[in-house]
Amino acid sequence: MTSTVPAAPSVVAAPAVTGSALLTYIDEASGERVDLTAADLGDWAARSAALLRDGCGLRPGDTVAVLLPPHWQSAAVLLGAWAAGLTVAFRPWATAGLAGDDDGPYDAVFVSRQRLRSPLEVVPQARHRFVVDTAPPGAAPELTPPGYRDFLAEAGTHGCEPPAYETVRAGDAASPDGTTYQQWRVIAEGIAAELGLAAGDRLAVDVATEEQPVKWLLTPLSVGASVLLCANCDADAFAARVATEDVTHVLG
Repeated sequence: MTSTVPAAPSVVAAPAVTGSALLTYIDEASGERVDLTAADLGDWAARSAALLRDGCGLRPGDTVAVLLPPHWQSAAVLLGAWAAGLTVAFRPWATAGLAGDDDGPYDAVFVSRQRLRSPLEVVPQARHRFVVDTAPPGAAPELTPPGYRDFLAEAGTHGCEPPAYETVRAGDAASPDGTTYQQWRVIAEGIAAELGLAAGDRLAVDVATEEQPVKWLLTPLSVGASVLLCANCDADAFAARVATEDVTHVLG
């Protein structure tokens, strides 16, 4: 098992404290709480990378579409795809139902059950299609939609050894617009500098107001900070979390 989050070179930094929670996800509506250390998140990112690389046969330069809200599983998918050297297209929730140049075909697509239920949603074409269940534990189980595979079930069959990076270069494209891994790191570090975020800090994010993973995921990880994702939280609940969760900075 690895003590740092596996990802493509120059994208994320090692966390300042590996034994504490690197990523916390809290759903105020359901009471769900998930605390992941760097090793935990690293394991799931490595499993995701192995699913894409070994399970799907994808290689650096292949494309993945991610239609997921900020969530701990979304972090695992994104870091795993980048660790495998793939080009990742992220579609925010605000663009649901909007067709465009990013509608594929892709080599793989990840979509949440909630988003898949929307009659407005346009899911890009892809050779491999995964559904991600972001419902809290204990929710009534649902059948996997035809043509899709369940992400957690599939990723859980793969090992958690970090992938080899020899075929992934910092200058490779990490997104369809040609932005490289190194450029994403520079962007993330720039946002961190604007926030005054540094190693050992903890960034709180209201997931209803911030969708872009470069901010809620890459920005804190690029400087060795941790992140608290708060879902379904009103202003009072969010303020309470900021006060009680050792938060040093708030996004937005």
